[in-house]
Amino acid sequence: MEIALVLLVIAALFIWRAIKIVPQQNAWVVERLGKYHGALTPGLSFIFPFLDKVAYKHSLKEIPLDVPSQVCITRDNTQLQVDGILYFQVTDPMRASYGSSNYIVAITQLAQTTLRSVIGKLELDKTFEERDMINAQVVSAIDEAALNWGVKVLRYEIKDLTPPAEILRAMQAQITAEREKRALIAASEGRRQEQINIATGEREAFIARSEGEKQAAINKAQGEAESIRAVALATAEAIEKVAAAIRQPGGEQAVQLKVAEKAVEAYGQVAADATTTLIVPGNMSEVSALIGSAMTLVRQAAPSIAK
Repeated sequence: MEIALVLLVIAALFIWRAIKIVPQQNAWVVERLGKYHGALTPGLSFIFPFLDKVAYKHSLKEIPLDVPSQVCITRDNTQLQVDGILYFQVTDPMRASYGSSNYIVAITQLAQTTLRSVIGKLELDKTFEERDMINAQVVSAIDEAALNWGVKVLRYEIKDLTPPAEILRAMQAQITAEREKRALIAASEGRRQEQINIATGEREAFIARSEGEKQAAINKAQGEAESIRAVALATAEAIEKVAAAIRQPGGEQAVQLKVAEKAVEAYGQVAADATTTLIVPGNMSEVSALIGSAMTLVRQAAPSIAK
């Protein structure tokens, strides 16, 4: 009975040592008598107890690795405090087990040395502008070396770039000066544009006033010409009617009467003015001679007007 119990315990221990359940996204490296035998994939697996053992367990997930902060010197001899984070993944469990005694330490050290080398080729201003280029070069250098370690480096990201305090103050002063310069330029451009707008407005206003004055003068001249033309036409029509009336029977007598009335009216106006001295002709035949001269002019002008 005791022997059966012992055998049962040995069998249970044997089964317990033989059955291995590997989680998803994991790989276990098995050694047989101290030599690499194979890798167990996720799921249920069996090994020979006491001959085989699980020597290494690797996670095949993407692993973030914090790279410790370090001091890097740029091309223009400026110190920078730089830290970053590295993302890698185990792709070959066998090489990850035997390619390096500690692939995590190896990747960390290689990331630091590569970062110092890349930043040493750049000036301070470029290090802030070329972060993507720095990340890409670090990944390329580490990934090439990590192939022997069974590790694939996926990406590297710089978390922080911190220059010394005096450099920060100088950079801040430079930024402030640049902003003040842009503000002064913008203000001067604004004043220049304002002066241009004022000059342009004055010029356009002067042109508009001169155009208005020109159009007013043209309109006035046209109005005066139309007025003169209308007066001339009216005068011509009046003269034509007078000439036609003279040629009618009794026309000359009517004209003589009209001239005599105008003469008497003129004498009356002159006599009404107290400041004017009136000299009346002593011989009334002079008045009739004046009327006769006017009638002669009317007769001479009448034929040409009728034409």
